[in-house]
Amino acid sequence: MSDEVIGITTTIPVEVLLAAGVKPLDLNNVFITHPDAERLVLAAERDGYPTNVCGWIKGIYATALQMGIKRVIAVTQGDCSQTHAMMETLQAQGVEIIPFAFPYDRNATLLRAQLQELMDRFGVSWEQCEQVRASLAPLRRLVARIDEATWREGRVTGFENHYYQVCCSDFCGDVEAFTSQVTNFWEEVQQRPCSTQGVRIGLIGVPPIFTDIHDVLEQVGARVVFHEVQRQFTMAPSIDCDLLTQYLNYTYPYDVFGRIRDINEQVQRRNIVGLIHYTQAFCFRRIQDLLIKRGVSVPVLTIEGDRPGAVDARTRVRIEAFVEMLQGALSFPS
Repeated sequence: MSDEVIGITTTIPVEVLLAAGVKPLDLNNVFITHPDAERLVLAAERDGYPTNVCGWIKGIYATALQMGIKRVIAVTQGDCSQTHAMMETLQAQGVEIIPFAFPYDRNATLLRAQLQELMDRFGVSWEQCEQVRASLAPLRRLVARIDEATWREGRVTGFENHYYQVCCSDFCGDVEAFTSQVTNFWEEVQQRPCSTQGVRIGLIGVPPIFTDIHDVLEQVGARVVFHEVQRQFTMAPSIDCDLLTQYLNYTYPYDVFGRIRDINEQVQRRNIVGLIHYTQAFCFRRIQDLLIKRGVSVPVLTIEGDRPGAVDARTRVRIEAFVEMLQGALSFPS
């Protein structure tokens, strides 16, 4: 494998990069795990980014420059509406931008064309990419098993489940090392006792910019047994599908109605009693909150974050009150 690192702004068909022998790097994950992520946001603002711009966008921009990333694959349709301007600011700094688009209407012909263009850009074939897809299947299944151990057995914490699922966007840039990490973790998990403690909730929407959201939820008596978008990063619903179908079934970049169907299915399957919908400040997806609340079958609390850091006091009080309400509903005789 080449030492070249290709930055990505969200989950893309990573099989193409792995087939080409380059290292994918999800800039979101690097940003949010940085020991001083707030400093990266401030760096973007010093470069001229307005304060009323998505914190993730500012973090991605600053991370790419700090790491000296030469090429970035940016999703121009199906992710953040502010990505276009970020692409231009990176391009002005000498970063090569490779656009990729998920068609809004899940048009298979258009998605195939986008995949083909990406393959041509990196000099690989469909056959090579399908081989990589098949080779990743055991790893994806193991991460899906960790997810199952979270909601079915209670052996895995919400944060642990979040971590291993979100890492499937780029496999931490090293599939072999990540496979070893997941395998070792799974061996440890099997030695843990089962647990049914905590109100069963789901966390939907983009991964929160709050760094301690899972700790807060556990402290107030909740247990996260479903991560909507993170689970989609694993491709768990489509592990045995061909490459095109796998990314057609991936709900996140398409319309909200497909996401709502997926959420309702998992609410029923995992016996979830409430949902927390995380929305990012200044993000267009905040508008979709009204459709989600109309479409899902359990109570929803919407929370909003802006910059990386701990959950603020107001949001913590709202979460605590929501969990207490769910606890009360569970204890009320039917």
